[in-house]
Amino acid sequence: MLTLQETEARPSFEFWKNLFLIGLFFTITPLTLGISLFSILSLQKSEQVNLIDTNKAQGGVKVYASLPSEFPKVSGEVTSVDARPELIKQYLVRYGSPLLGLENYMVQKADEFGLDYRLIPAIAQQESNLCKIIPPETYNCWGWGIHSKGTLGFNSYEEAIVTVMQGLKKEYIDKGLTTPDTIWTKYTPNSPDGAWGKGVNSFMMAME
Repeated sequence: MLTLQETEARPSFEFWKNLFLIGLFFTITPLTLGISLFSILSLQKSEQVNLIDTNKAQGGVKVYASLPSEFPKVSGEVTSVDARPELIKQYLVRYGSPLLGLENYMVQKADEFGLDYRLIPAIAQQESNLCKIIPPETYNCWGWGIHSKGTLGFNSYEEAIVTVMQGLKKEYIDKGLTTPDTIWTKYTPNSPDGAWGKGVNSFMMAME
């Protein structure tokens, strides 16, 4: 059985116990929150420093901690490449022609005059084995203007190409002679059984 003194002391003990617990709560809780907040701020600062240092270390290469907001755009456009000069080049290389290096020029001029790009090198093959057998210093690989009275000469292959193309356009194509099978009747009318036209046709087909 509790005495009167013990009964009076018990509420006093409970009071101080509760007061201690309340004080402990209000002491530890702010301290814990403060430590957590400090840790979060320190971590964010560390990530920023690491990102900056990484970017510097890459020598101009950007390293992202997260995905960039914009990505490089890939165009769907396809740029076409004219294969005709390369076809002529391969043909000239195969036969060791002095015309090598003029493949782009021949295609360009053929387009200007509305001619098949293969016609000029094919006629050169038929007439002079692609410029390897021609009158000295004439640059005339096409038998153009060569007759009993003399030989037409040019100052360069480029001049010869343009002159022959102009002649083919004006004197043949515009007059309905549009294929080797018809051009030969005027170009080399003495060709037996149209052999000239057949030869030019075969050389053109080899450049397809």
